[in-house]
Amino acid sequence: MLSDAELDRYARQIILPAFGGVGQAKLKAAHVAVIGAGGIGCPAITYLAAAGIGKLTIIDDDRIELSNLHRQPLFTDADIAAPKAEIAAAVAQRINPHVDAVAVVERLGDANAEALLAGTNLILDGCDNFGTRLTVNRTSVALHIPLLSAAIGAFDGQVALYEGWRADRPCYACLVGSDPDREGINCAEAGVMGALAGMIGTMAALEAVRALTGWGPPLSGRLAIIDMLERRWREMGVAKDPGCTICRG
Repeated sequence: MLSDAELDRYARQIILPAFGGVGQAKLKAAHVAVIGAGGIGCPAITYLAAAGIGKLTIIDDDRIELSNLHRQPLFTDADIAAPKAEIAAAVAQRINPHVDAVAVVERLGDANAEALLAGTNLILDGCDNFGTRLTVNRTSVALHIPLLSAAIGAFDGQVALYEGWRADRPCYACLVGSDPDREGINCAEAGVMGALAGMIGTMAALEAVRALTGWGPPLSGRLAIIDMLERRWREMGVAKDPGCTICRG
């Protein structure tokens, strides 16, 4: 049940015909795990908390650095050297006291992934390395938990929803392969536009809300690609790989 304070807080969402009180109640009942409280995680956490997600588990073992601040607006100079997950969880609670925000200051890996992600309704992965992303994907498939994956480059980004345990849906490895040492984009070397991180993280939060509540057509099996250098948007299907060892093995 939504309290009177919650009904007032979420009134502008609840009046949306495609969302309504049913959608808001689904959000309140939902538990989302956010992997990485960085450039993607910060805006995603902001809007998931504001939207009324019941529980947020924020998983990140990193600490805040000065070079993070141009794209990670949950943090300030006063937070430098503090654990990202702890500060992000505290800010999420300040944004919305109705949200249960839990910080996990650990690096997610093969040994702890299932324990950390079991019982969640959706995983939002915004981490910055393939090894962790592939572990998250394997766990998503094993536990039958939807995986909302978001990534950014210098001026481009992408968002997709994976449900690889389904016979007609791909997993993340169907798109990128299963090599944890695959070369990725390092923002320390390539750079990244701060507002782009906000844009992709916010889009990830929006797609998470969509997936959890059934508002509009889901992004499952689709990859949204944004090129903000040329201001181009496109969407493409991702096919299930019949040779994938994760979702067809």
